[in-house]
Amino acid sequence: MATQKIKLNINGNEIEVVKNTTLLDAIKKTGITVPTLCHHKDLTPDGSCRLCSVEIELDGKREIVTSCNYPIRNEIRVDTDSIRVKKHRKVLAEMYLGRWPNVPAIQEVASMCGATDKERFKSELTDTNPNACILCGKCKRACEEFIQEKILDFAGSGIDRHITMPFGEVDPHCVGCTSCAYVCPTGAIQIADDVNNPVDPELIRERGMRVNAEMATLDPYQCRMREVGTANIVEVMDAYDLLPVMNYKFGKHEDTHKIDSKMMKKHYFTQGQPDQCWHGCSMACAKAVDGFKLKTGPYKGDRVCVDGPEYETAAGGANMGCFNLDFIVEFNFYCDTYGIDTISMATTMAFVMECYENGVITKEHTGGLELNFGACDAVLECMHQMAKGSGFGKDVGQGIRWLKQKWIRDYNAPADFLNDIGMENKGLEYSEYMTKESLAQQAGYALAVKGPQHDEAWLIFIDLVNNQIPTFEDKAEALYYFPLFRTWFGLQGLCKIVWNDVSPADNKKYPPQEAAKIPGHVENYWKFFEGMTGIPLDEEKMLDQSARVHNLQKMIGLMLGRNSWKEDIPPYRAVGPVTAQEYESRQERYDKQIMENIKLDPDTISTEDKIQKLREYRMDQYKKVAQAAYKRRGWDEFGIPTAERLKELGIDKPELLEIIELARKNVEPK
Repeated sequence: MATQKIKLNINGNEIEVVKNTTLLDAIKKTGITVPTLCHHKDLTPDGSCRLCSVEIELDGKREIVTSCNYPIRNEIRVDTDSIRVKKHRKVLAEMYLGRWPNVPAIQEVASMCGATDKERFKSELTDTNPNACILCGKCKRACEEFIQEKILDFAGSGIDRHITMPFGEVDPHCVGCTSCAYVCPTGAIQIADDVNNPVDPELIRERGMRVNAEMATLDPYQCRMREVGTANIVEVMDAYDLLPVMNYKFGKHEDTHKIDSKMMKKHYFTQGQPDQCWHGCSMACAKAVDGFKLKTGPYKGDRVCVDGPEYETAAGGANMGCFNLDFIVEFNFYCDTYGIDTISMATTMAFVMECYENGVITKEHTGGLELNFGACDAVLECMHQMAKGSGFGKDVGQGIRWLKQKWIRDYNAPADFLNDIGMENKGLEYSEYMTKESLAQQAGYALAVKGPQHDEAWLIFIDLVNNQIPTFEDKAEALYYFPLFRTWFGLQGLCKIVWNDVSPADNKKYPPQEAAKIPGHVENYWKFFEGMTGIPLDEEKMLDQSARVHNLQKMIGLMLGRNSWKEDIPPYRAVGPVTAQEYESRQERYDKQIMENIKLDPDTISTEDKIQKLREYRMDQYKKVAQAAYKRRGWDEFGIPTAERLKELGIDKPELLEIIELARKNVEPK
C-alpha cells in the first residue's frame, strides 16, 4: 500500500508530509522552532504545556491547536507566529515564570516567547528552587513507555497537583532505571546512588536511554517484541519459506496461521503488563500464558502459568507437523518443567517422526507409539517417558546422533539417509530455521564451535533476504564478525537481542555490509563496557577479546574430538533437498538453479539426477564458504587454529600449542 502524502502550507511555505505526521514534526521539518516544555522526541506527545500551540486554517475556519499531538490528516494552512499565537504563548510563559522564576528551562521558553514579567503571576505558589518540578509529566510517561511501569503519577488537583509514587512512599517495584531523571528538564529528580559502582554512570545511562527510546518508538512498527516477543517471526519465516516444517523438508505450511503470533496474542498471551527476563528491560520480549489447563502428565488438570512460547517453540511445533497451539503451550510447559531444551526436543522428535513414516522404525521400536508427523499426544507421551527414563522416550532423550548410531547398528537402518536427514552437528540438534537457501547460515550453524545454534551467528536475513553479503569473502567476514560479537555478549552478560532487533531511522546512511551490524547499536555496547570499566573499547579490541575465548572453545572441541573439518560438514538437509518430495515442492526454484548455476536443462534429466547434480553444486559452494571462513578466522584448511593466530591473540601457551599440533597430526584427509 502506497504511503499517503498530504500537502500543507506553513508560514507561506508549501511542504508535503506523510499522513498522520504530527504538526510539530512537520514544522520542525521546515526549520522553524516552536517552544515546548512537556514534549520529548521519544515520548508520546502530551500537549499539556500548550506552548507549542499554533494557528491553523481548515475549511475556512481558524483555530489554535497544540502542534505536538495534532495529526495531519487534511490539507491545512499553518501560522506559527500569528498575533493570537504570540499572545497565547506569552501569557502562558509569564504564568510559568511566575510559578517557577529560577528554573532555567522556564527562563529559556519565556525568552523565546518574549515574556519578561516575573511578577505578574507571582503568588504563594511561587517556587524559587532552580530545580523545581514543573509538572511537565515527562517522568511519568518515561516510566510507562520506556520501562512499561507505572511507578510515577500525578496526585492531587489544582494547586495541589504533584508527582508522586503510590501512597507517597518509595515504590519497591522501582528498578532504578533512571529513565525519569534522564527526561526531567529541571533536575528535580536526582539519582541517589549507583549500587554497582560503575566508572562512568552517566555514559551508561546515556546509551541505555538510547536503547529505551528506540524500543518505545520503533518496536511497535517493527518487530513488536513488547507485544508478542520472538513469536513475531512465526509468520515472517513462513512467508519467506524459512519455517521448518516436518523435519526441515518444507519452509511453509497452510496451517501456520494456527500457531502464529496473531493467534498467540488473541487467545493465549497474557497482555497488559510488562514481561521481562529481568525487571526493567525495556524490550520486555518475554511472554506468558496464564491459567493454562494441562491435559497430560503428572500435572494433568492443573492450571499453570507457562513461560512462552517463543518463536523456536512454535517453530518446533511446525517442525513436528503439530499446528496446534494447545499442544505447543503444553509442550513448552513440560519442557521447562522437566528441564528439557524445547529446540533439541522438537528437532529430535521431527527426526524420529520422519524415520517412523519411512519405516526405519515401527511401533515395535516405539513401544506402540504412532509417531507420524502431527501426532501431538504421542509426542507428549514420549516426553513424559523421557522424564521418567523409561520406554522409547529414554532412547529419544539421547538425541539424534545417538539414535542414528543405534538404529544403523541395531536395525540395519540406511546410514546415508539417516545422516542426511538427522539435523544435528557436533552432537547438538539444529535450531528451528530453514537454511537451504542461505549459504552463510548453513556455515553459521555447521561452523559454530558449540553446535548449530544461533548464539554464534544468525545470518539468514542479511544473506538470503537482503543479499547484503553476496560474495564468499563477504560471507566469511560475517562468519568472523557475528560469532565473535555474539560470543562477546555472553562474556559480558548482556542481552544479544536488543542490538539488532530494532533498526534506527538513519540506518539507510550506512552501506549494506555496515547496516547489517547497525553501527550505532554496536557502539552502544562498547560504551556500556567503557562506562562500567573505564576501559575504552573499539571494534578491533572487542573482536580480540571475544576471539580469545572463541578460539579456546574451538580447542576444547578439538580435545573432545569433535571440531575437525569433518565435524563442520552439515547434514545435507541443511543444504538442499534430500528426497524427491522435497525437490518437487520447490521444483520451479530448483530447476531454475540447475539451469542457471549448473548449465543443464532440467527437462532432460530425472528428479533423482537433478537432486544429485544440485547436491554436488551446493556442497561445493558450502566447502568454498567454509574455507573462506577458516582463512578469515586464522585457521588452517582443516579448521584448526594456527600457531600464528594464537600468538596474535596472546594465547600461544605451550599446552594450547600442543592441542593444535596433536589435532593436526590426527586430522582425517579430505
